[in-house]
Amino acid sequence: MKIFRRIMEATVVFLLLVTIADAQGLPKARTPEEVGLSSERLKRISTTLQADVDKGAIPGAVVMVVRKGRVAYYESFGYQDREKKIPMQRDSIFRVASMTKPFTSVAVMILVEEGKIQLGYPVSRYLPEFKDLKVGIEKTDSATGKKELVLVPADREMTVQDLMRHTSGLTYGIFGKSMVKDLYNVKGGNPFDFKQTNAEMVTKLSKLPLQYQPGTTWDYSMSTDVLGRIVEVASGMELDAFIAERITKPLRLSDSGFWAEGEKRAMRIAEPQVDPATGKRPGLFHDSMQRPKWIAGGAGMVSTASDYARFCQMLLNGGTLEGVRLVSPKTIELMSANHLPPGVKFSPVSYTLFEAITPSPEVGQGFGLGFAVRTKTGRNALHGSVGDYFWAGAYGTYFWIDPKEQMAVVLMMHAPPQRLHYRYLMRGLVYQAIVR
Repeated sequence: MKIFRRIMEATVVFLLLVTIADAQGLPKARTPEEVGLSSERLKRISTTLQADVDKGAIPGAVVMVVRKGRVAYYESFGYQDREKKIPMQRDSIFRVASMTKPFTSVAVMILVEEGKIQLGYPVSRYLPEFKDLKVGIEKTDSATGKKELVLVPADREMTVQDLMRHTSGLTYGIFGKSMVKDLYNVKGGNPFDFKQTNAEMVTKLSKLPLQYQPGTTWDYSMSTDVLGRIVEVASGMELDAFIAERITKPLRLSDSGFWAEGEKRAMRIAEPQVDPATGKRPGLFHDSMQRPKWIAGGAGMVSTASDYARFCQMLLNGGTLEGVRLVSPKTIELMSANHLPPGVKFSPVSYTLFEAITPSPEVGQGFGLGFAVRTKTGRNALHGSVGDYFWAGAYGTYFWIDPKEQMAVVLMMHAPPQRLHYRYLMRGLVYQAIVR
């Protein structure tokens, strides 16, 4: 009887754990065909990625395709850590880098809805240090032929909307080269530093010139990191606490945050593989196994494919998921609209970084409040629909949401050098599987 009781107790615990795990995921389609996808065609994703794992191109990956609110495809491939021979699991945890930005953007919009932030207000209303920022202009001395950096007043102050759409005039010192970017990289004054706080980051930025006049140029930048500090000022909470309390906990994203809290989660962190050319793994910004000092709103989070898909489904549903509403449908409508003004220029560095996914009229795309959006058909070499919106992370992660097709796709991968290829590849592999 004791043995029987123990077996029953163990069974109950097992079923409870399974129930909890299932509850945290999205509903599953009985078959892909039930949501208009072909089982046979979806296998092309598996075949392609497994082949790339086998030939050593990537360590591994996790892919989830959700259509009409149900999971149609959810598979893992290869290794969570190739060098340690640890297999990739569907719940492996990834550093999502710039896929943190949509979380921070939603945090801002929650506070906009509460009247604590206004998109059209100058950033200096929330961060007084940003009141009189200057713009750095490179000029050549006619007498010596040497370039010099001349500081001129900004034509207008940057707004919160500018930060959301990357037209603030800020930049990233880690991409490309200019005299302003050189100042970003000065030791002790570098604003991209995981040993600082958000307040210290803002102080550093306030002492640097802008790369462009606010509102004139789309330049991928530290804008979203500054938004993270605005969230802290407006809410009175640190950014990680606000995102946990107002986004990840309500949506039951149990493995999403700014570090993999706890030993068991730390054991699930996926790693990039060693580069044969250097004998080293690609460099990573910070240790994701303990709470960082800098809660970077533009780059600091970790997540799983399942968690990130739940976040995407909330956006696709117009701000709600399973009875929990974070924001209004009109807010999602505003976020996913193109906010780039006519005549805006595009930083050459940013354009090169993102190529076919860059927000540019040339490829039929713009930028909303936290992610790129597709605005036109027929100008882009990648599959998609007008109105789809998306972004990616530097280590290889990628997501997109297609409201027309009622679909969200998440790719989790740590393969920094190959990231552009797989962003392009996944678009074709997923859309070719749609049969109705």
